[in-house]
Amino acid sequence: MSVEFNHTIVLTRDREKSARFLAHVLDLEVGAPAEPFLPVTTANGVTLDFATVDTEIPVQHYAFLVSEEEFDAALARLVADRVPIQADPHGRHPRRINRNDGGRGVYFTDPAGHALEIFTRPYGSDPASPLNGVTEQVPGAV
Repeated sequence: MSVEFNHTIVLTRDREKSARFLAHVLDLEVGAPAEPFLPVTTANGVTLDFATVDTEIPVQHYAFLVSEEEFDAALARLVADRVPIQADPHGRHPRRINRNDGGRGVYFTDPAGHALEIFTRPYGSDPASPLNGVTEQVPGAV
């Protein structure tokens, strides 16, 4: 059997709020609770199991590879919901997306403070792309 990533636990102060936020942005379903977890499963079968905790939560980074169409839809939901976005993980390019590797990418924060990212081309898939380092303004973004 080959090795496959199966699931991870996402710590949050409110599993319902965080799971529903991610599911909404990515147009996924929130699964049935499996105490103490609330699962959201991606298309390739990886499950993010949201768990409510009452402790300090270190910020984690979760990145999702999506199609161009899925990116458009997710970005539109982020803008409509007034979720702040940025083109880079350090916040130097707010209200913008990046064009790295000839694709598109954006960073945003979930209700627990985790750093989320959606992008359309895997990192390093086109290192010679003239779009590497380019950012674009997103109308209506906060």
